Amino acid sequence: MVRIDASWQSRTIIRLICAHTGRLAVALGLTSMLLSPSAASPLENRRIEAWQAEWTQVLQRHVDARGRVDFSGLANDRAGLDEAVKFVAAVDPASAPALFPTAEARLAYYIDAYNALAMYGVVDTGVPERFDWFGRIRFFYLRKFVVGGRSISLYSLENDVIRPIGDPRVHFALNCMSVSCPRLPRTAYTADGLDRELDTAAREFVGEDRNVHVDRETRTVTLSAIFDFYTKDFLAKAPSLIAYVNHYRAVAVPADYKVRFADYDWTINKQRGIGHSASD
Repeated sequence: MVRIDASWQSRTIIRLICAHTGRLAVALGLTSMLLSPSAASPLENRRIEAWQAEWTQVLQRHVDARGRVDFSGLANDRAGLDEAVKFVAAVDPASAPALFPTAEARLAYYIDAYNALAMYGVVDTGVPERFDWFGRIRFFYLRKFVVGGRSISLYSLENDVIRPIGDPRVHFALNCMSVSCPRLPRTAYTADGLDRELDTAAREFVGEDRNVHVDRETRTVTLSAIFDFYTKDFLAKAPSLIAYVNHYRAVAVPADYKVRFADYDWTINKQRGIGHSASD
């Protein structure tokens, strides 16, 4: 998930950048991650369940209980992630619809694919400390991945493929590897359990004080910037942001509280220092 300054000048710059992506990429020395379907492992004998197990193994090996990624360890042990990304490059619901017979199967796969590609992208760029303004342009707009045989940016994957499905709970599941993202789970999302898994992600997200902070003295609620970025999606399911949040909250936010939005922290959500483990 990405937010770019919406000023006229910024929008103009973005349009110019996107219009000249190829030339800018060469000039800036950017490397697009373009995997051809022929580079993927043979798919005839592979099933989505096997891919989910492979992706889950990556998560369990390199993501701790707080959702932080051990990018240092992952950089030295990336075979599983590479294989997961190769599979995504060759297969998706558009290229192999028979493998995704339900809407839940399609959405679960796209969520997992987005998260895997974001993780791969961070590792492949050398794990920056944070995404600055232009870093976000490069990572989310200019950089291309391959999904089901077609080249696509993370921005387009989210906004042109995933969001139109119409379930705003995806915003509690999609993870761009930044600190303000929802917690990255240690298991893949699945077709059979998707509704329950997304409900769990929503309840966890709005239950964290950093995402929904209630100040009863000032009668305000400070929401994660995610609610600001995607207000339209949430209001398609509820009359107000507070009403949407309260659907998943154990303690309701008073409906007449003033809404504010927190700043988004684009620092890479990596494990820091010595002593972290996947069970921490």
